[in-house]
Amino acid sequence: MSGRVKVGISGLGRSGWNIHASIFEFLRDKYRVVAVADPIGGRRREAIARFGCKAYSEFEQLISDDEVELVVVATPSHLHSSQTIMALESGKNVVCEKPMAATITEADEMIRAAERTGNSLVVFHNSLFAPDYLKVKEVIQSGKLGRIVLVKIYNHSFSRRWDWQTLRRFGGGELRNNGVHSIVQGLQIMGSKEQEVFCDLQRTLTLGDAEDHVKILLKAPEAPLVDIEVTRACAYPQEKWLVMGTHGGLAGTSISLRWKYFNPNDLPPRQLEIEPVPDRSYNMDDIKWIEGNYVINAGHQSSGLLFYEELYKTLRNGAPPPVPLSLARRVMWVVEKCFEVCGMRT
Repeated sequence: MSGRVKVGISGLGRSGWNIHASIFEFLRDKYRVVAVADPIGGRRREAIARFGCKAYSEFEQLISDDEVELVVVATPSHLHSSQTIMALESGKNVVCEKPMAATITEADEMIRAAERTGNSLVVFHNSLFAPDYLKVKEVIQSGKLGRIVLVKIYNHSFSRRWDWQTLRRFGGGELRNNGVHSIVQGLQIMGSKEQEVFCDLQRTLTLGDAEDHVKILLKAPEAPLVDIEVTRACAYPQEKWLVMGTHGGLAGTSISLRWKYFNPNDLPPRQLEIEPVPDRSYNMDDIKWIEGNYVINAGHQSSGLLFYEELYKTLRNGAPPPVPLSLARRVMWVVEKCFEVCGMRT
């Protein structure tokens, strides 16, 4: 196949309109929005004016449109599983917004539907294409920092929310809606290991009944400990990234990163000593640090745009999907474990 991918967007809210539709408008050489579905008439009229596309009030109409090749499921989280399965069974390829599903059982049903139909299913884990994450991964994989001991991924804010994503019956809460960004990054950094999961979930400032404070520790043999915090109850936000290694470390935000490391060959040989230190202090190396930094500027491509550029290669050239389903399922496994550890039913 060649030419532009013909897209149908289900849901024209924040993600469907501000993220996916905007990306398709930018990638007009690769994608064309031919249809949308949303129950709100004003949104449908906006889409018609923007894309000159067809607009449906019902999802079933969208997936019955023979022109639609790729369906983007950008509806509220509790609808992801059912709409994805319906779209796959209608012969469409699917991009499903995160969270993939409300439960791992639903995620497995979605995966089986993709396998059964032979159609592509990719979860929109665009954080795997974020410039800061890609640079962090690059520095870690370079070996400069030595053996990685601990990786902290923090997303702190202080604010109330009172929309549908604060309600559990809609698949709301910080764990599924924002925590999965950090979880998928942490899993990739850890590698293909079986993780132990510790989690603390709390409801703090939200007006809904879902959690808005998430603390996760992921541990596995021969892998760094991954420490994740996603909270709306932090009046003094810490930086997003902190990486500790045996030869150095990295710290920074989604905008700028800095790291320093040393060459082990530059340190003099030492032997363990039990005699008193002459100056009554501690014995300590004088380390000559090698330093680096990285600034993400406006010229960097967005994570979503990079995701869709890779997806185009999948759909048109048979390249591997930008997000393997096995990884998307692992994210859902961690989410399920978190609820289980906290004694909460998904």
